[in-house]
Amino acid sequence: MDHKLVKIARTGYVAKGSVYAIAGVLTLMASFNLGGQKTGKLQVLQFLDKQPFGNALLVILALGLLCYASWRLFQAISDPEGISANKNGKLKRIAFFASGCIYIGLAILAILRVINAGNTGGSSTSSENTSFLASEIGLIVIGIIGAILIFIGLFQFYKIYKETFWRKFDEKSKMEEKRRKTIKNSAVFGLSSRGILFIIIGYFAVRAAITSNPSKIKTTTEAFSFLRESAFGAWLMGIVAAGLIGYAIYMFMTAKYRKFND
Repeated sequence: MDHKLVKIARTGYVAKGSVYAIAGVLTLMASFNLGGQKTGKLQVLQFLDKQPFGNALLVILALGLLCYASWRLFQAISDPEGISANKNGKLKRIAFFASGCIYIGLAILAILRVINAGNTGGSSTSSENTSFLASEIGLIVIGIIGAILIFIGLFQFYKIYKETFWRKFDEKSKMEEKRRKTIKNSAVFGLSSRGILFIIIGYFAVRAAITSNPSKIKTTTEAFSFLRESAFGAWLMGIVAAGLIGYAIYMFMTAKYRKFND
């Protein structure tokens, strides 16, 4: 595989890991009233914007996310590693394409914050979106998206059960004990947390569709609020938040030790 493309992919994994690390740390701190805030991907951009040299940080993150998006889109369109030959290969390529589009959107939002263009025309757009979501077609879309999110959440646990997270790591990383434990523990912890969040968000989306009430849709930050309000809320939210930090470590390990087909 082209050396430049490999560098782009590794940079992208670092950028994605950074987003999860910031979200995890801020939410973990909020869990135990140590500052911070319940944080999703968009709140990560807001947090960076408020820091010294915030614009520079946002630009760097945006470039990294564009690298990740480019890698995912390249995987989806060109299939450089031949996954189409495997079972469910086409579904994976569709997922890669969707992931690429999501992270392009996140990178664009980061750039918009830099040029202070993120809030233009927001009220009319928000009203139109609400009207669509409340329509019959909108509710069907919400229900389908919710079902997909639940499936994605359950799939995280399937990956843990089958240990498929090992497939793209080089043999050296699997043989060295400390490195192997770091990869396995961070993957299990991180994928579990992602699975929980996807299932919660998906459940409320399906519920919103069934009850014809789009206001019941929850974001990642609201999913953390849901965990916080449950029994053992602070600890439960803190554990899931720590899992996002684990997933960030898994992304960093992927950036360093992932193997690429020649």
